[in-house]
Amino acid sequence: MTPVVRCNERYVFCWRDHAGHAYELDDVAWDDPEAVVDASIDLQRTLLSGFGGNDDVPREVFEEAMEPRHVAISLDGEPTLYPYLPELVEAFHGRDITTFLVSNGTRPEVLAECDPTQLYVSVDAADRRTFGEVVNAVEDSAWDRLVETLDVLAAKDDTRTVLRTTLLNGYNMHHPEWYAAMVDRADADFVEMKAFMHVGNSRDRLDRGVMPDHADVVAFTEAVGDYLPTHPVLRDVPKSRVALLAREEDTWVPELKGGSEFWEAEPNRSRS
Repeated sequence: MTPVVRCNERYVFCWRDHAGHAYELDDVAWDDPEAVVDASIDLQRTLLSGFGGNDDVPREVFEEAMEPRHVAISLDGEPTLYPYLPELVEAFHGRDITTFLVSNGTRPEVLAECDPTQLYVSVDAADRRTFGEVVNAVEDSAWDRLVETLDVLAAKDDTRTVLRTTLLNGYNMHHPEWYAAMVDRADADFVEMKAFMHVGNSRDRLDRGVMPDHADVVAFTEAVGDYLPTHPVLRDVPKSRVALLAREEDTWVPELKGGSEFWEAEPNRSRS
C-alpha cells in the first residue's frame, strides 16, 4: 500500500509514468492514519474475497489471508511525503501488523521519527554526479538529504535496515568501495543489489542493454562485499537478478504491542 501517490524523484529506470507523479502537495487532502489502516485492510480483503469461493483454496489459508499480519508501505510514490507517516506506522503496529517501509531517503527528519519493523532505503548512486544522472531528483538538496539519512539509519536500534541499489549497465556499476562506505556509514543490516528491469515506462528512457545479467549483479555485489567484512553472507536469486549481503549475526526484532513475536533473522536466510 501507499499513503501518497506522489514522488519527488524521477528515476530513469522507474517503470512508472512520471507525469502521473506530480510533486505538488498543496492540493492534497490528507487522510487520518487510522482511516488509512482501516481502508488498507478492507481493500485487501476485497481484493482477495473471490478466493473464498474457490474449492482449490484451503479454507484456513483463505481465512488467514483475511487477517493481514504484515504491511509493505512501498507500492507507489514516496511515503515520507505523507505528513502522518510516523503515526501510520504506529497505527499498524497497534494492530499487531509488522511494517516494511521503503523510502528514497529524501526526508531524513521523517525517517528519524519512524520506527518500522524494517526500513528499506534506495541508494542508487554512490556519488553526487551519478545520483544526478540516475535519480533526477526534483529537489536540489536530495543527495545531501540521502547522506543525512544514512546517519539516521545508523541510529536505529530496534529497526532492521536495508540499503537497496538498482543496478544499470553503464550508469552506476562502478566504485564498489563507495557503496561499501555508504553501507558502513548507515550501519545497515542488509545490502540488496538488483538488476534494472526493462519494463513499463522505463523502456522509453533506456535501452534493453542497460539491464545487467544476473552474473553481473552477483559480481558487483561481491565487489562491494570485498570492502564489507561485516557482511560476509551472500545470497542470490537468479530469476530475480538480485543478490544480498548480510551480517553473520542474527538481527532481532522486538515484540509488538500485542505480544506476538516476530522474526529473528537467521544468517542463512535472506530476508529483504
